[in-house]
Amino acid sequence: MIKQFLRLVRQYVPPYRSYLFWNLLLNVLAQILNVFSFALIIPILQTLFKVSSQVYEFMPWDSTNIVDAAKNNFYWYMNTLIDEKGALWVLIMSGLLLIIMTFLKTACYFGSSATLIPLRTGVVRDMRQQVYDKVLHLPLQFFSEERKGDIISRMSSDISGLETCFSNSLDMLIKNPIAIVITLLTLFAVNWKLTLFVLIVSPLIAWVMGLISRKLKRKSKETQTFWGQLLAQLDETLGGLRIIKAFIAENKMSTRFRNVNNSYRNSMVHMSVRQASAHPVSEFMGTALIVIVLWAGGFIILGNKSSMDASLFIYYLIMLYNIINPIKDLSKAYYNIPIGLGCWERVQKILLAENTIREIDNPKPVASFREGITFEHVGFSYTEGRPVLKDICLQLPKGKTIALVGQSGSGKSTLVDLVPRFHDVCEGRITIDGIDIRNVSLHDLRSLIGNVNQEAILFNDTFYNNITFGVDDATREQVIEAAKTANAHDFIMEMPNGYDTIIGDRGCLLSGGQRQRISIARAVLKNPPILILDEATSALDTESERLVQEALERLMASRTTIAIAHRLSTIRHADEICVMYEGEIVERGTHEELLALGGYYKRLQMMQAL
Repeated sequence: MIKQFLRLVRQYVPPYRSYLFWNLLLNVLAQILNVFSFALIIPILQTLFKVSSQVYEFMPWDSTNIVDAAKNNFYWYMNTLIDEKGALWVLIMSGLLLIIMTFLKTACYFGSSATLIPLRTGVVRDMRQQVYDKVLHLPLQFFSEERKGDIISRMSSDISGLETCFSNSLDMLIKNPIAIVITLLTLFAVNWKLTLFVLIVSPLIAWVMGLISRKLKRKSKETQTFWGQLLAQLDETLGGLRIIKAFIAENKMSTRFRNVNNSYRNSMVHMSVRQASAHPVSEFMGTALIVIVLWAGGFIILGNKSSMDASLFIYYLIMLYNIINPIKDLSKAYYNIPIGLGCWERVQKILLAENTIREIDNPKPVASFREGITFEHVGFSYTEGRPVLKDICLQLPKGKTIALVGQSGSGKSTLVDLVPRFHDVCEGRITIDGIDIRNVSLHDLRSLIGNVNQEAILFNDTFYNNITFGVDDATREQVIEAAKTANAHDFIMEMPNGYDTIIGDRGCLLSGGQRQRISIARAVLKNPPILILDEATSALDTESERLVQEALERLMASRTTIAIAHRLSTIRHADEICVMYEGEIVERGTHEELLALGGYYKRLQMMQAL
């Protein structure tokens, strides 16, 4: 578990190593000052209050035992000061020195915490940015297999869980081991036998802590999964509120939400109870350790089996108790880490998701569109063994329009999604000007293509920013001209702030026809040589359809167009109409030629005429 956390640290901390260096340095200084500040208690107990009457002589520093020499000379110096300055003066000076050392110690503690803030916030920012960038570049198929609410949960609550893990654990994992090591070295210097006894007893504490923490990681993953389901339920409710109310399904949806909500609450209770047990368990075990050491030390001192006197033993107990807090904090980190790793595993499902749309190392440049698009025996399937497209052969010369018609599920949208490489073909290939589109960079390929979809996808921004979306160097005059071409300028100017009016979430403040005309204006401004229209007028009323159709005809002029049509009247002037059925092209020709065939296309025409 710790290894997983350290791998996470090695992956994200290196850009902030300078902060880590200062944090380590200040923590070491703080612990050294902590040890020496408590050491001032010994001469106060031994000499000022006559706990010990031992006489000390100066010991040469070249002694074989430097630790004993340091302790002896410290006591000798304090005794010398008492003889020269008096006990009261030494007491005052010791107190002042203790205040100064405590001030320096707390300043180092503050500095160590302050240097860690930009590190941990920077790491979490980098994680969040990495996940978002990964989401942007994953193929559309990934999102068709995942619930949107669960993805949002991973980017929000799971990242927040990681932030809590880093905030609470990283500082503890740096500061507390330093405190434990320096304090242990001090304890060994005071009495190595007693310290060795402490180390033999301590693994019991670690075993009890590990027993609890092993279950926390599993519970954390389970809790976050339920949270993702909650968000998914909320997203579905907000998106389908009109249908829920129309079918009087409020009680049904409330029951579904209540079940998931209860599951999340129960899982959260179990996890929080285990997490809350961290402090009392470590507190109890730490107190038990102190009592055991008190028994052992008392046995040593009362039995006159050691040179350790009462004041030194008191200092030993103070330092031992001083090590309990770092151990308790380390146990909290040990309990927080499994929760963070549970969140990290869910985040990694996005970060490690395979991007099947790959670019070659040296793509061929495509600066313009000169000849046409060719589909050569194209086959595609979302799931192996269940083909969606079968042996599609098409030629679309530059400047021509091909229309795709057929029943829902016949593969029309999938076919056009292959052109900008939203998916990659499973069989055959698609070429532009004779170049396989898989050998072209995605940027070059998609810069040649404009899309107008059945559902106008707009953003909660101004008219101006929606029209210029993806076009960075457009002037206001060009934006106005594009809006006029799309029959959108007049209704935009009727808005309170004109082109600077906010259109609401997904353009909710606009009608369906207005939203569609804004998306057409966006395509006009991009000015692509290749145009994909995916049933752009199917959901509009007659008046809106007329305005949108006029805009589309202006947009299609002199462009190479692939149009998916629901209403056959909108594509009767296409250069070629392809009728699709169960992933295959079953008929092709002009409007008149297909009617003369008397086949599937004519049946579609007759059904729409009824």
